[in-house]
Amino acid sequence: MDRRAFLGSLGVSVTGYATPVRVGLIGAGARGTYLLRESLAMPGVSFTAIAEIREDRARRAAGMVKEAKGGEPALYTRGPEDYRRLLERSDLDAVLIMTPQNQHGRQAIAALRAGKHVGSETPPAYTLDECWQLVETREKTGRHYMLLENYPYARPRLMILHMAHRGAFGEVTYGESSYIHDTRELSYEADGSLSWRGEIAHRHRGDVYPTHALAPVSLWMGINRGDRLASMVSMDNGTRGLQAYARERFGADHPAAREGFFAKRDTTITLLRTARERVIVLRYDNGTPRPAGGWEQLQGTRGAYDGSPGAQLVYLHGRSRDHAWEPLEKYRTEFEHPFWREQASAAARAGHGGGDYFVLREFYEALAEDREPAIDVYDAASWSAVLPLSGESIRAGNRSFEIPDFTRGRWKSRKLEHFGI
Repeated sequence: MDRRAFLGSLGVSVTGYATPVRVGLIGAGARGTYLLRESLAMPGVSFTAIAEIREDRARRAAGMVKEAKGGEPALYTRGPEDYRRLLERSDLDAVLIMTPQNQHGRQAIAALRAGKHVGSETPPAYTLDECWQLVETREKTGRHYMLLENYPYARPRLMILHMAHRGAFGEVTYGESSYIHDTRELSYEADGSLSWRGEIAHRHRGDVYPTHALAPVSLWMGINRGDRLASMVSMDNGTRGLQAYARERFGADHPAAREGFFAKRDTTITLLRTARERVIVLRYDNGTPRPAGGWEQLQGTRGAYDGSPGAQLVYLHGRSRDHAWEPLEKYRTEFEHPFWREQASAAARAGHGGGDYFVLREFYEALAEDREPAIDVYDAASWSAVLPLSGESIRAGNRSFEIPDFTRGRWKSRKLEHFGI
């Protein structure tokens, strides 16, 4: 199908006038309904179907659609596989996948095979096999896939992306990033049984949520665009924080209060090495009682960035005073990212530091323009590979593992696109 015909199939005229892009929502929990609300605020987007295992949630989401756009979407509420009936519809161009994280991979693969474009929450896959299936299905079907990873779009992270790709830090050689968020309470239902998050922590060891931390630093370094993740090794600590929370909330006899119940540990550290001999340090910690906040560092031959909580500092060799950090804000006029310069007011109200606005905007624009989105299936697969490989590394006595090249060598010629720089 050529571009003109494709745009017509989406209801988008070649003159740029948009009629609704037809979307189906799979998963209408808290996150799903939030991104549904954000999507409904965007011109040219409509929702024609919703799949959700809980009828009350599905009807709540349908009410949001009716209030915003008029008309009621079809509902699919017959259980966890009923989304497959939604995928059979001919009046859907794309789906948003907002289900529990260990379901994303198989649902995205099924959607691509059904001829739908996919926007998926994170992480996008749980096994290396799922990573490869995602890549190969995307390539075979020609449908577009975007990982809706919002962290890179926050204002300071886009500014660092802008600086890095304009050479402000020289050749980037080293990065650190983390996802630190005490989510222990979300591991349980009100009666003390495990939620889906708790089941994941119970069964899976390693960094089970890698992409929030890995995405920004990967884009800063040009991973899959001139470099690639080549190898990694992981290690973790115990489950003292997870056990203490279960003991204090449910008592010492609760299974989660016992040693060995959780496969996932309080903190997981992963070291990654790239093909160009750069190093990335990742930290995942959701089992420790502390305020949420990431830790990000970037270092190059001409400068560095300190994004630790409350910092936002840079050092630019030849511009900063020797051995002295400066506020990132000092360079905002020069290096503010064009997205934020032009659309700060629209993004400021959205969650994740404005990231939710920009990531959805990019997804729908990519569909309308019939192009690969900024964060594509190769990013999804390579970043997700950390999830299974971190567990394997730990179980193998902290052994190093190679990371597959999901681009099959195309990383050498690919460029950073659709990030406005």
